[in-house]
Amino acid sequence: MTTPEAVHFGKDDLPFVDIGDGSMLKVLHVRVGEGLWIIENIFQAGYEVQKHRHTGPVFGYTTSGAWKYKEYDYVNRAGSFLYEPAGSEHTLQCIEDNTRVWFQMYGSNINLGENDEIDMVVDGSLTLNYYLAICEEQGLPRPNVLIEP
Repeated sequence: MTTPEAVHFGKDDLPFVDIGDGSMLKVLHVRVGEGLWIIENIFQAGYEVQKHRHTGPVFGYTTSGAWKYKEYDYVNRAGSFLYEPAGSEHTLQCIEDNTRVWFQMYGSNINLGENDEIDMVVDGSLTLNYYLAICEEQGLPRPNVLIEP
């Protein structure tokens, strides 16, 4: 039996791509069968993620800057850990430039419209395909994202 090997990515092994207004996305790992997707974002002040509902749990780690959910009073700052249970709904708002957040998500984000109708469903596979397309569009070499069935 072969012992599995650890997988390491250095700081610059996977690129960030621009997702609008200077905010950035990096996809680190997608495990399709588990519904797991791990991403890192760098948000700029004023960036907002559409109100959404999670179908699985989410774990968020903030390493710099500050952001919050429109629906709550607390602010996530460097060193903050956030657990979002399946079924939670919120609207992410970035309040400081260069806010870095690492998200480990299971399942899908159900993006909600003005009347809480389903606008779009986003999961790890869709996010990965978006990321790879933006890398290509921005002239970056295809990143070696950790992808498992």
